[in-house]
Amino acid sequence: MAKLLLKLQRYFRRKPVRFFTLLALYLAAGSLVFLHSGFSGEPTVAGERAAPRPQRGPGLPYLGVMQLSRGFSGGHDAGGGRRHGPWFKSTSKEPSDRGKSRDNGGPRSRAVRGRSGREKEEDRARYVGCYEDNTRQRTLRGMSFFDYKKMTVFRCQDNCAERGYLYAGLEFGAECYCGHKIQASNASESECNMECKGERSNTCGGINRLSIYRLELAQESARRYGSAIFRGCFRRPENVSIALPASQLMLNMSVDKCVDFCTEKEFPLAALAGTTCRCGFPSTLFPLHEREDEQLCAHKCAAEEFESCGSADFLLVYQTQVQDNRCMDRRFLPSRAKQLVALASFPGAGNTWARHLIELATGFYTGSYYFDGSLYNKGFKGERDHWRSGRTICIKTHESGQKEIESFDSAILLIRNPYKALMAEFNRKYGGHIGFAAHAHWKGKEWPEFVANYAPWWATHTLDWLRYGKKVLVVHFEDLKRDLFVQLQRMVALLGVTACEDRLLCVEGQKDGNFKRSGLRKLEYDPYTAEMRKAISGYIRTVDAALKLRNLSGVPEDYYPR
Repeated sequence: MAKLLLKLQRYFRRKPVRFFTLLALYLAAGSLVFLHSGFSGEPTVAGERAAPRPQRGPGLPYLGVMQLSRGFSGGHDAGGGRRHGPWFKSTSKEPSDRGKSRDNGGPRSRAVRGRSGREKEEDRARYVGCYEDNTRQRTLRGMSFFDYKKMTVFRCQDNCAERGYLYAGLEFGAECYCGHKIQASNASESECNMECKGERSNTCGGINRLSIYRLELAQESARRYGSAIFRGCFRRPENVSIALPASQLMLNMSVDKCVDFCTEKEFPLAALAGTTCRCGFPSTLFPLHEREDEQLCAHKCAAEEFESCGSADFLLVYQTQVQDNRCMDRRFLPSRAKQLVALASFPGAGNTWARHLIELATGFYTGSYYFDGSLYNKGFKGERDHWRSGRTICIKTHESGQKEIESFDSAILLIRNPYKALMAEFNRKYGGHIGFAAHAHWKGKEWPEFVANYAPWWATHTLDWLRYGKKVLVVHFEDLKRDLFVQLQRMVALLGVTACEDRLLCVEGQKDGNFKRSGLRKLEYDPYTAEMRKAISGYIRTVDAALKLRNLSGVPEDYYPR
């Protein structure tokens, strides 16, 4: 025997390739035997003892059936269920109690899980059907938002339910509409044929077709009062029945009852006038521009001791969740623009917000010198067009070189307090359009380097546009926030578009859009050092002098002292 082993050893030393080949074949054969034993095991009820079985291969110990088949809770028919190999074995130490009520493996268990999942979904929302829609007269007239990259059915339902709406509708694979009432006819289910952009397995409407769900879990309290916005106390308009066309006598008046009534009637304004609830739109007859002292409306509600319900002469006005659709239609210019108009600003000065306002006020898309996919996905469809296409009403740009500036025929120059603009751009750079930079970025080297590089640019950007721009309309961000109606009129006039006052009043009610950074998260300290403030104050004085040199109003007073 020793001689035989010695001969084999000498042979494999001379032929090492054959040795490793035989070794690999041996291991492969052992693996196949091991797998075969796993697949051929009889499924047994979890927790039951299995009888020992004869060994199937040389040198292989008995593995048993318990762990290979754990999770089956049916009979012992070997052909009746799907068998699982040893990679499915459970590590649970208490299989008997759990195995009696759970089935984790077979098709039947997956069917049960699928059914329970649909039941849970139906508890949250019930599919109503496919409905017609058009841009002039929306089927669901509440809030809306777009996401051309990540829209899902759940996201739309969740957003609408959170705001207390009864219905959620998805259109064009990426658009979500909310409302309290379906105001259109049914369409064929085959016309709702577009996959959701963020969820290919689900349908999100079609072209001018809505897949509508009824939100079963929208709370009554949220529907009735929810996030209605207090607009103030206003004097009763002269033609009140025309200005606020819907009304109802409510002897047990309360804010939530009036808001609920106007929401059901699909009006964005609810006005409490003592025991009468009136509903309507902001209009030239009732523009909501001249607020009165709130004490004039401080008359107790009949149903709520601690609420005010206004009077016959002074109305307490709330904005409901109903979206004012008079300014929501947008499209590309019907013919190529003869002039290129820039919407120029330093980064962080509110350019995206200004684009939102201009699109609502004019009904035309705005374009961009750049391409930002996140903005396109949020509904700025002109973002994808080349900036010279002539299909958009104006072009966003942060450029400040002479050649770039002179390529535009006119410009709206948006200027913002540099202290606010620098912080806004820093947040955008490190947190996205509506996010925030982390505290580590503020405390690290990133912030001082950012201020050193960007603060001088804030000044040179404005100086370059004043110097090289052909026809420049200066708009201060702070003035736009303070008096949106007047400033938006100036901007629209430069763009050569006639916008009716009612449309501009509609914009006032939708002014925030989807790109307003929340003011809830603020730094607990001033990030500007004394050296930074000294440099920025010098830049402010330079810009102020340049504006006044051109007979323009200087920078707003709140720019300094700081």
